[in-house]
Amino acid sequence: QVQVVESGGGLVQAGGSLRLSCAGSGTVFSFAAMGWYRQAPGKQRELVADMAISGSTNYADSVKGRFTISRDNAKNTVNLQMNSLKPEDTAVYYCRALLVGIPYWGKGTLVTVSS
Repeated sequence: QVQVVESGGGLVQAGGSLRLSCAGSGTVFSFAAMGWYRQAPGKQRELVADMAISGSTNYADSVKGRFTISRDNAKNTVNLQMNSLKPEDTAVYYCRALLVGIPYWGKGTLVTVSS
């Protein structure tokens, strides 16, 4: 069974950094895409950043220049380095992995940025 598990959330002051990690398991294939979404209280889930197996990336405008996504296709892992964090980055961050057109979601990890 395919599973996706996140780690690395926590509490950080504004201007600080955090690194999120995600590991996929249960498949011998590399995920076509892996990425991060977030959902703040009272808001819809939104794309933060994702990366295709080709290496192409997408970033939300709000995180460009501050967040960097990276992945290891062979290990089915994806990381999100978050720098210069702002209180508005506070949210539950979810890892999403796409395999044969099916999205697999992690349970999420909470990131709280204090002002």
